[in-house]
Amino acid sequence: MMGSRGPDKKPNARRPVPQLPGRALLWLIAAFVLLLVPQWDRLPLWLPLACVGLAGWRWLVHLGRLRLPGRWFRGGIMLVMISAYLVTINGGFTVDTAASFFVIAVGLKWIETRTPRDFYVLFFILTYLAAVNFLFEQGMIWTLLNFAGVMFLLIGLQILNAPDVPNALMGGWRRLLGMFVKTLPIVVLLFLFFPRLAPLWSVPLVSGSAKTGMSDSMTPGDISNLAQSSERAFRVAFGGTVPIPRDRYWRGLVLDQLDGNTWRQSRPEPYQRLGRVMNDGGVGELGPSEYDVLMEPTGQNWAFALKGSAAASANVYESGDDLFRFRRPADTPVRYRLSYGHSAGAPGALTSAEFRQFLQLPSGGNPRTRALADRLRRENPDAAGFIDQLLTRFREEPYFYTLRPPKMTGDSIDQLLFDARRGFCAHYAGATTFLLRAAGIPARIVTGYQGGEAGAGGDYLIIRQYDAHAWVEAWLPGQGWLRIDPTAAIAPDRIEMGLQQAVADEGSFLENSWTSPQRYGDVALIRWASLQLDKINYQWQRWVVGYQGQTQLDLLSRLPGHWGLKELGYFSAGLVAAGLLLAGVLSALRQRALVIKDPFARITEQWHQLLLRHGIEVMEGETPRETAERVARAVPAAAAPARSFARALYNHYYVGSGGGESGDQAKERDRLKRLLRATRKQLNTKN
Repeated sequence: MMGSRGPDKKPNARRPVPQLPGRALLWLIAAFVLLLVPQWDRLPLWLPLACVGLAGWRWLVHLGRLRLPGRWFRGGIMLVMISAYLVTINGGFTVDTAASFFVIAVGLKWIETRTPRDFYVLFFILTYLAAVNFLFEQGMIWTLLNFAGVMFLLIGLQILNAPDVPNALMGGWRRLLGMFVKTLPIVVLLFLFFPRLAPLWSVPLVSGSAKTGMSDSMTPGDISNLAQSSERAFRVAFGGTVPIPRDRYWRGLVLDQLDGNTWRQSRPEPYQRLGRVMNDGGVGELGPSEYDVLMEPTGQNWAFALKGSAAASANVYESGDDLFRFRRPADTPVRYRLSYGHSAGAPGALTSAEFRQFLQLPSGGNPRTRALADRLRRENPDAAGFIDQLLTRFREEPYFYTLRPPKMTGDSIDQLLFDARRGFCAHYAGATTFLLRAAGIPARIVTGYQGGEAGAGGDYLIIRQYDAHAWVEAWLPGQGWLRIDPTAAIAPDRIEMGLQQAVADEGSFLENSWTSPQRYGDVALIRWASLQLDKINYQWQRWVVGYQGQTQLDLLSRLPGHWGLKELGYFSAGLVAAGLLLAGVLSALRQRALVIKDPFARITEQWHQLLLRHGIEVMEGETPRETAERVARAVPAAAAPARSFARALYNHYYVGSGGGESGDQAKERDRLKRLLRATRKQLNTKN
C-alpha cells in the first residue's frame, strides 16, 4: 500500500532557492564592496574580510556551487561575528563601533538573500551605508567613491526589474546619466541657497583613538625607531606675507611635568561635555595679518597657532600661554581663523608656585646631566649665557639628528648626552629642559608642528604629521618665555628645509610608507600630481564640505539687497516650486512628444477625444477593453467597432507585431483607422 504522502512526495524535500538575476546580484555585490572601502581603516581587519566572504558565498549560491545556510547555521555565524565584535570593542561604545555593528548586520543579510524582496532590503540598507560613510570621510575622492557605489545600486535595481530587456546595462547607464544631468542644476542651486541651519542636537563622533600625530605625553627614551606618517595635519592660508620656515612653529601643547622619563601636562585638558557641532570659522576675506587653518580631525580640543596670535573666529579661544582650544573635540575637519603679530607686552614675573612648577625634577637620576648643568651654570651665572653655551655645545660637538635612535632606558638623558649622542627633537627637547631646570632656569616643553610645504600655486601651506616637533621655552627675567630649539642647532636643515632634507643621508624618511607620494618628492611629476590633487581636495573641503551657515550668509550678503535668512527662505521655497513646475511641464511635453511620435498612440488619442466629445468619459488607468465595454453600454450600435478597435489595439501592444516589419504595422494602422471611422459613424448616427 502507498503511504499517505503519495508516490511522488519526498519527506525531506528541499525547496529550491529563488534565483535573482545574476547581473543584478553582481552589481549589488560590487556596490557593497565599494561602500566598504571608505570604512576600511576604521573597521577591524576581520570584519570587512568576513563581509566580503559572505557576499562571495551568496554569489557562489547563484552559480550553484553552494547552498544558502539553514536557520541554525545562520544563527551560528551571527553569534561568532557578534562575539568577535564584542571582543574587538572591549566594552567601548562610540560612533565607530556603532557603524561597525551596522556593517555586521549588512554582511549577515547576504546569507539570507533569496527573493527580489530581499534584494530591495539590501538596496535600501546599502544606500544607508553610503550615508553613514559621510560621518567619517567627506573628502572629494571618498565622495566620488560613494557616488559610484550608489550608481551601482541603481543599475542593479534597473536590471532586477527588467532582466530580459536587450541592452539593459547600457540603457540603465544612459537613464542614470540623463537624470544626473537634469537634476544637477537644481542640486547646485539648492546647495547654494537652501538655508543651512545648525542642528537642534548632535552626536559627536567620539572615536576610540585620536588621529593626530601628537600626544599629550612624551617619553622619548622608549622610542627606538620613529614611525612617520605623511597624512595631513592641517593647511594654512595667509592673507599677507607667509612666515619664513624658521618662524613656522605651530604651538599645540605645553608639557611641564616630568614623571620618571615621561613629560606630561601638569594641568590636563578639562573634560569636554558633549556639545553641538562647532560653528564654521574663517568667514570673509583674509586680512593682511590673518590666517585660516583647515585642520583634520584629531579627536582632541587643541588648535594649532603661531606665537603672538589672537582668535579671529568664534569657534576657537585662547586658553593661555599662547595656546588655543576648541570648545569641544575636533571630531570632523574644522576651519578656524587667527590673526598674528600681536605683542604680548611686558612680561610679568612668575609666581612662586609657577617658579616651582617650571623647575620641577625627579629627586634623583641622570647624575652626569646634573653635573653638566652645575658646571655650565658656574661658568655662566647669566641665564642667557648658559643657554648660548648649551646651544654652542649642541652645534659644535658630534650630536646627530636621526629617526633611528637607540633605545635608552634608566638614566636616558645621560645616555643621550654622553653616550649615544643620537636622537630626534623629542630627545633633545627633553634633555635641554632637564638641563635648564637643573641649572635653576624655569623651562617647559612645547609640542606642535614646525615647517610646512607650499601647496600648488603657493596659495597655502600643507603641514603633515611628519612635521610634528618638540622644542623648549625658557623663562628669562624681563623677556618672558624665550623659544630655544636644540634641533635647530644640531640639524638646521630640519628647520629650514624640512624633515626629508634633515635625514637624507640615512634614508629614513617615510621608509615604511612605500605608497606615500611624499616619499618620492624628488620626482617632479609625482610631486606636481600630488600637489594638484591636494589643491583640489583643499578647495573641496573649504567650499563644499565647509559651506555652512556663516559661510553661506557671507556669500549671499554680497548679492544685491544683502540677503538674510528670511530672503533665503523665500528664495529656496520659490526655487523648489519652480523646479516642480518645470518638471511637470517637461513631463507633459515629453508625453505629448511620445504621442506625436507613435502613430498608434495618435490613433488611440483620437479615439479618446472622440468618446469625450460624445459624453463617454475615459477613466484613468482603464484598459481599452474596459473602455469599449462602456461604449457598448452607452451606444449599443457602436459596440462592435469599439470592441474590435480595443482588441486590435491590445493585439498590437501586447500580442501582435509591435516590433515586426513596417509593412505589418502599416496594415494594423490602416485597420485601426477603419475601425475608428466606423465607431465615429455609429456615434454620429446616434446623435
